[in-house]
Order: sequence, then C-alpha cells, then structure tokens
Amino acid sequence: MRTIAIVNQKGGCGKTTVSINLASTLAKAGRKTLLVDMDPQGHCAVGLAIPEEQIEQSIYDVLISTADDRPMHIDEVLWEICEGLELAPASIDLAALEQQMAGVTGREDCLKKVLTRLDGKYDFVVIDCPPAVGLLTLAALRAATDVIVPAETGYFSLHGLSKQLDTLSILCRQCNQELNVKVLASMYDIRTKMGREILSELKKLFGDRMFKTVVNFNTKLKEAASLGQPISEYDPASKGYRDFQGLVTEIVGEEVKDQTKAMVDSLSKQLEAISTSAEQLLASVTPAPAEGVQKKQPEVTLEEKLADFYGTRQEGEAVLFSSLYPRAQTVQLAGDFNGWKPEDAPMTRVNENGMWQLKLPLAKGRYRYRLVVDGQWQQDPYNTNAEMNPYGEYNSVVEVG
Repeated sequence: MRTIAIVNQKGGCGKTTVSINLASTLAKAGRKTLLVDMDPQGHCAVGLAIPEEQIEQSIYDVLISTADDRPMHIDEVLWEICEGLELAPASIDLAALEQQMAGVTGREDCLKKVLTRLDGKYDFVVIDCPPAVGLLTLAALRAATDVIVPAETGYFSLHGLSKQLDTLSILCRQCNQELNVKVLASMYDIRTKMGREILSELKKLFGDRMFKTVVNFNTKLKEAASLGQPISEYDPASKGYRDFQGLVTEIVGEEVKDQTKAMVDSLSKQLEAISTSAEQLLASVTPAPAEGVQKKQPEVTLEEKLADFYGTRQEGEAVLFSSLYPRAQTVQLAGDFNGWKPEDAPMTRVNENGMWQLKLPLAKGRYRYRLVVDGQWQQDPYNTNAEMNPYGEYNSVVEVG
C-alpha cells in the first residue's frame, strides 16, 4: 500500500484540488484508494459534496481514539464517493488534536497506526495535509511512503518554496523517515510569460525530482469543485482530467520501478537539493531591469492577494495578526509579549467570512505566540515560522525588525 502525502505550507497552491482529483483518478484506473483529509477546514468533504451537518464522526475521532485501549476502526467514519474511492473526512475538531494529544507517547504515529491496520485493503492512500507545521502534518509524514509538493508556477509561490522545503526537511529528520518526494507543477497558465519561464527552469533544475506531468490552470477543475465532483466524473473529456491521468501513469510507473529498487533516497537529501535549486530558480527568473527601464511587476493572482491578509504583517511599530476561523466564537493571542495570557489579547472578527485580526505594538525582537480558538491552544496555521516548545508542540514565531 502506497501512502501519498500532499504537502505545502502555502495556501492557494491547489493542494486539495490535487488530493481529490489524484485520488479519484487512481480509483478510475482500477486502484482501490482511500482519501484522508487531515486539514481541519474539511475542504475534501466540501469538494465532494458531503454535507457538513451529516458528518457525525471524522478522522479526528479515529485519531484521538488511538490513545485508548480500544481504538476506533477507520471504517466507522468512511464515506463511499464512487467505485474504488472512499473518504475519511475531517472536522474542525482536528484543530484541537495537538492540544488533546499532549503528553501521549508516540502521538505522531497516530495516523500510521490507523493505516497499518488497513494494509492490503487499499492500493493507495492519499492524505491532504493542512497548510501548517504541527502534529497533523508530522503524523501524515510518519504514515507516508511518498510526498508530493504542489508548486504553483507563479513568482510569489516560488519565492517561498525554498523556505517551505527547508521546514519540510526538518520535519523529515524529526520523523526519521525515508520517503520519495517530488515536486508537481500546478495551476500552470501557458498564456503568461512568467509561467512559461518558471516551468522551463523547474524542469531544468529539478530533473527527476519533478513530475513530467503539469497540472494546467483549468476552469473545469474549478467548476467540478464548486459542484462537489472530481474532474473524472464532471468532465472526463477535459484537459484537467487528462493532466491527472498523466500524473497517475507516472505514479503507477514509479510503483513498478520501486519494486526493483533496494531503497529510496532519503527525503531530507532530496529536499536539500530542491531547496538549493529553488533559490537558483528564483534568481534566474527575476533578472535586474536595464538602466532606465522600469521593471514590470509580476501578475498577482487572487489567491496570492488573499493569502497576504493572513498570518503576521509588520505595520510601522506594530504587528497585525490575521487569521481565518469562520466558525469560531472567540480567538485570542497568547505569547511571551503578554505573559501567555490570552484574555489580554482578544482578536476581533472583522468580516462575515470569519477573518479575525489584532494589531499589537511590539518593540524590535523575536516573539513566540499561539492562538487560542474557542479555548483550544494551537499554532498559527498561516505562519510558517515555528519552533517546537518544551511540551512537544509548536509555537508560532514573529520577528519584528
């Protein structure tokens, strides 16, 4: 059984789209597939038209039960999507798993324990990971045999690629895992010069560490997601479906090759090479403008603009903290800047979409903090700068210059 974790700390890179359509296309190709949603936002269920109010139990219930003497079997939470494809949905409760599993020995192996009991039932397991560093991502990596990193072919996506892969490499060393990792070019728009240049350099620099298949920007993929269908059902004649067929062909081809290999290269070594290449790539596609010539600004996508609003942003002598929790009743900040007292830093809900913000005046320095969402402590999912605390959890970090 091959277990593929779809990992990227940046939102808006098409991670959930890749997870849903890769799983459904594998099933269409005759491979029994399980899709596991490890993102508390639960977008896999949304993208497959499963009503949230009908999800009584989720992967959260299965994972939290691994700390009990009688763990729940994952079969109790599965939804059949189509022939050969089942989903273990997520729920907002997953956001509290890290806090509730504090002190549990081997908690990072909770998903691995669950999937080990399924060996032989499925050919593939696809895991949609959250856009954050924490127990959920760590558990997915511990359970995985392969990692796919979707990389949007845009300037801002590549700008953070090196940092994201460095963080993933650190997690790999913590997991002590040997995995097969590859980069997948996604949301590629052939009409843009920047996209064409970046894709060309990606292929040159990453070589066999990158899939030959490219997932193109395709309106059919967006339409399918809005209607709660995988592209294999919504429009099997579309280019979007052909892209995922090509990806499946590569993955299945790798499976045959892997049977003849003694071992795979370690994930950490691959990530170090990819990280270095990402820096070279960024430099190669952003040449300095000629003297007297105004540099043309790269096109910014809607997803990138939205992403700028979440996380932390320094504004003068203050720092703006922004996060998205549509169903939260209260969101607070606790950090070494306020003695870790969340009641001293309540965030304000600023719009109906569930955006929460708070601006704090902070002197120059390095600060550690966590979010307290409806009483549950957790790291900031929109801040990739994090460090492990003495309790085995992660604090988010903000540096004020």
